[in-house]
Amino acid sequence: MATTAAGAATVAYAAGIERRRWTLRQATLPVLGEGARPLRILHISDIHMLPGQRSKQRWIAALDALEPDLVVNTGDNLAHKQAVPAVVRALGPLMHRPGIFIFGSNDYYAPKPKNPVRYLLPSAKKKRIHGIKLPWRDLRAAMIERGWHDLTHVRKIVSVDGRNIAVAGVDDPHLRRDRYQQIAGRPDPTAALRLGITHSPEPRVLDAFANDGYDLVLAGHTHGGQLRIPGYGALVTNCDLDRSRARGASRWGSHMWLHVSAGLGTSPYAPVRFACPPEASLLTLVPRTNGGEAAKPNTRFGARADVR
Repeated sequence: MATTAAGAATVAYAAGIERRRWTLRQATLPVLGEGARPLRILHISDIHMLPGQRSKQRWIAALDALEPDLVVNTGDNLAHKQAVPAVVRALGPLMHRPGIFIFGSNDYYAPKPKNPVRYLLPSAKKKRIHGIKLPWRDLRAAMIERGWHDLTHVRKIVSVDGRNIAVAGVDDPHLRRDRYQQIAGRPDPTAALRLGITHSPEPRVLDAFANDGYDLVLAGHTHGGQLRIPGYGALVTNCDLDRSRARGASRWGSHMWLHVSAGLGTSPYAPVRFACPPEASLLTLVPRTNGGEAAKPNTRFGARADVR
């Protein structure tokens, strides 16, 4: 009886409390050239928005008060065919800032009910089950209209805080839509930053970015594991990335950094999080140091709290 009660309490917490415990994760990453002034990037991913999720919409909109230099959206914004207005409402205050984006599987297809045991299976053994097609083109049009750049198989130079940044992105590797050869090649060596984005952090894509000399790659998809065991970490990553990198910052090779967002949502058919609250990330990029490591303090603020 005690075990049953503890299990029920855990599920109630994971479904009723933690999945709405909006969290701001902060990290300082040494990826800029010597003498460069800091650059602040707001990394948003895996919103999985439903039309009625007002608390989530308010919290995301309030992130504008952080005054980031660049907003990066790494996909999976939608969870419902009528969710585009809700996503635009949430991101609206941020869309007057420079922004770049790519899409994930749940921008293209709605989620479907699945056996929860599938979550624990290796990614290679999972048969993909797609729901109805979602109106991702409408979301893309709204983002582009406000000045954000779609980096789906695009490489370009964008101006951020008076500096040129070389950016590039691929379509979702989880659906095997990535075509890295379309953006292959070394980015502009004179750029202040060489930044790559992908939805799913598949090692084959990360290796390609690293081999081309990118400084930093941002990704989502993993939900940080969504279910984590304290002292052990993520149970799975839902891709070929190792569990230790399921969320947060890590080095990838000798030069490049990787940052994986645990995301802000869940599938409506698996609405639980445990030891892995929904998050957005504020990354402060600073000059590289000899042997220096990135500090990764965590802070939180609530949906109605002031952002400081």
